[in-house]
Amino acid sequence: MRAVICGAGIAGLAAAARLHHHGWEVCVVEKAPGPRPQGYMIDFFGPGYETLGLMGLRSRLHELGRRVDGIEYIDSEERVRARVDYAAFEKAAKGEIVSLLRPDLELLLRETVGDKVDLRYATTIDHIDDTPGGATVTLSDGSIHDADMVVGADGIHSHVRSLVFGPEQDYLYYLGMHTAAFVFDDPETARRVDRKFVMLDDVDAQLGLYTTRDDRVAVFAVHRSPDMALPADPREVLQQRFQHLGGLARRALAHCPPSDELYYDQVAQIELPRWSNGHTVLLGDAAYAVSLIAGQGASLGVTGAYVLAERLAAADSVPEALDDFERRVRSLVDDRQAVVRRRGANVFLPSSPLRLRLRYGVMKALRLPGTSRLLRNGLIGKFHTPVADLSA
Repeated sequence: MRAVICGAGIAGLAAAARLHHHGWEVCVVEKAPGPRPQGYMIDFFGPGYETLGLMGLRSRLHELGRRVDGIEYIDSEERVRARVDYAAFEKAAKGEIVSLLRPDLELLLRETVGDKVDLRYATTIDHIDDTPGGATVTLSDGSIHDADMVVGADGIHSHVRSLVFGPEQDYLYYLGMHTAAFVFDDPETARRVDRKFVMLDDVDAQLGLYTTRDDRVAVFAVHRSPDMALPADPREVLQQRFQHLGGLARRALAHCPPSDELYYDQVAQIELPRWSNGHTVLLGDAAYAVSLIAGQGASLGVTGAYVLAERLAAADSVPEALDDFERRVRSLVDDRQAVVRRRGANVFLPSSPLRLRLRYGVMKALRLPGTSRLLRNGLIGKFHTPVADLSA
C-alpha cells in the first residue's frame, strides 16, 4: 500500500510513522525548504499524550520538554497580578502533561520517521486525480505517484483541502484574533523569565514569555483584530500593538525578527462536513483545527494520525477505513471546538477591564483545594475515550 502525505508537521509526521509501522510505503512532501524553526510553546496532554505512550515515545517526549514552575500575570510595571503554580495543571492532568516547543515535538516525530519514508522538502502536491482504486498524484517536482491514499496534513490553510474540497473561506471560522510567535537570545530577559510563563496582558492583547531548553526566550502574542486579513507588515503591527505592556514587552519586541521570518496567523477553526473525499483524507488542522484557545491542536493531530493508521490496518478498503476513522475521532474534535464556541474568546483574551479582573480571580482560585476536577474538564473535556479504545 502506498500513501502520499502533504505536510511534514506534527500530524503528517505522526501519520507517516504509523503508516510505515503497518507496512505502507510513504512519501511525505513539505512546501517549506526544511523543518520550520518557528512555533510557540504548547502544553501537550490529553489524548496526544496517551498516543505517544502507545507509540513508545513518552520518554523522549519528556526529554524534549521544558520544566515550568508556574504562570505569572504581570502588569506594565511588572507587578504580579496573579500567580498559579504549574503543579495545579500537572495534578489536573494526573501528571500526564509536558510543556515543549512545537518544533521540538516535530523533531521527536521526525526522529521516529528517520529515513524510513521518502521525505521531500520544497515540494508540494499540484494535482490529485481520484480513481476507483486510489489516486494519481502530481507533485511540484514533476513526479507522478500512484497512491492508495492521499493525506492532507498541511495545516489550517491546507492546499490539499483547496484542491479536493474547495476554497478555504467555505470552512474557516474566524475567532476574531491574530497570533504571533518568535524566539530570541537575551540572557537578561531569560533570567527574569526563568522557568515560568510570564504573561503581560491588557484588554484585547496578551504577550507571553518563557525560556526554551537552550535558554533562549520564546514569545507568544495574541490580539484582537476585527479584520481576519493578515497585515502586510506583521512586525510593525506587533510593535504598535504591544508597546504599552511595559519595559519587558518592549525589550522582547526589540528582538522581533523581520516579517518574513515571523510566525503570524489568524486564530480560527476549520469546520468540514466530511474529512475525506474518495481516497483523500484531511488530518489535523487541515480537517479540524480547534484553535490555540482550545489548546489541544497538536494532541488531536497526533491522535487522529494514530487512529487513522490503526483503522486502515483493520479495514477491508481505504474508503471504509476513512469513514471509520472519522466516526471515532469526530466526538473528540466536536467537544474541543464546542468549548471555544461556548466560552468564546473572552475567557482566553478578556475584552474589558472587568473581564480581566475576573480572569485574575479565576487564576487565584485555582490555588484552592478541590479545583483539580474542574480544571481537568476544562483542559481535556468531559468526553474522553482512551485512545487505545478509539483505535481498537
